[in-house]
Amino acid sequence: MKYDSLMIHYGELTTKGNNRRSFIDMLTHNVRVALKAFPNVEVKSSRDHLYVLLGEEEPMPIISRLQEVPGIHEISLIAKVGREPEEIQKAALDLIQKEAGHTFKIDVRRVDKTYPLRSYDLTVQVADYILDHTALSVDVHTPDIEMRILLREDGVFLSSHRYPGLGGYPLGMNGKALMLLSGGIDSPVAAYYLLRRGIKIECIHFASPPYTQMAVIDKLVELLGELNEYQPAIRLHIVRFTEIQEAIYEKIPEPYCITIMRRMMLRIASRLAKKEGCLCLATGESIGQVASQTLESLVAINDVTNAPILRPLATADKVAIMDKAREIGTYDISIRPYEDCCTIFKPKKPKTKPKIEECVYYEARFDYEKMIEEALSCVETKMIVEGKEKEFPAK
Repeated sequence: MKYDSLMIHYGELTTKGNNRRSFIDMLTHNVRVALKAFPNVEVKSSRDHLYVLLGEEEPMPIISRLQEVPGIHEISLIAKVGREPEEIQKAALDLIQKEAGHTFKIDVRRVDKTYPLRSYDLTVQVADYILDHTALSVDVHTPDIEMRILLREDGVFLSSHRYPGLGGYPLGMNGKALMLLSGGIDSPVAAYYLLRRGIKIECIHFASPPYTQMAVIDKLVELLGELNEYQPAIRLHIVRFTEIQEAIYEKIPEPYCITIMRRMMLRIASRLAKKEGCLCLATGESIGQVASQTLESLVAINDVTNAPILRPLATADKVAIMDKAREIGTYDISIRPYEDCCTIFKPKKPKTKPKIEECVYYEARFDYEKMIEEALSCVETKMIVEGKEKEFPAK
């Protein structure tokens, strides 16, 4: 007897009602895509679980890959056995004897209420059988080995190994967002949280050559390579922002420069999002972290767009954001010292409580609409696929 399959538990997805089937279908598709490197496995779906039949494949590489798929709550390594109590006893004994430890616990879950034995009765029978044939003892609180026996209509499944999934919803189930990606610590973490909620992303980056180095693009490709673990292909749109930024710092009082710059970015991002079929914008902003992220600043900046703006990190503190960045593998890339357009002309005393009417007044000093159209006409788009860059023609 050996574990020959994986059972994928849906978790939060189980709260869905009439559209549950569409969530399951999306997750099934995503799992099959994630496991394309394992051609010998077979994926089957049911209302309550997905099953991955391993064949001759080793389970751990497959489990590791599945742990990066949004929408999976837990993964169990399982063996399917017959319904007779004697067969369940023998299989449980065989599997437990392959585990290290001195104590065990049997946990029977009787989903199939037509099964003739109650959960308690089968628990006692299996535990007694193991006690009779091994030197193990029972510990129901902190056992070395916990054997779960799941009695379902489609079979009886034994498992003593469970692995956490990413949680959330299947990727693509909740539409697509355009993520403002700076190259710092926060925005890749915010993008990760979007992916975990089933939201696909495209990214937009504002470059200001020659003030910003083109090496920052290599940095972005590496960051998106880490996020490719959750979304295998991500489009990166690079907007030349130099002329707009120079006009801002020539025409606008220094305290308002950051606010006006962010307003211009949102104008551009909103139009690109509509063109690319993105339902909303997303940023890595955290309330109060810098001058442009006070509530007053966000109100003034948001004024230029009707597009919804998601801010997954709005209430997160910096330490928690940094910890998550380390966890998902983006931190060491993000801290490389390449400047972006938000830092090269950083004002000494930025306005923390800007007024919308003052923003409008200052913006009237230059023809920003023409500059925005020019910037949108020469957007460079790259596709980052599994950490590798593919180029697209300029639009």
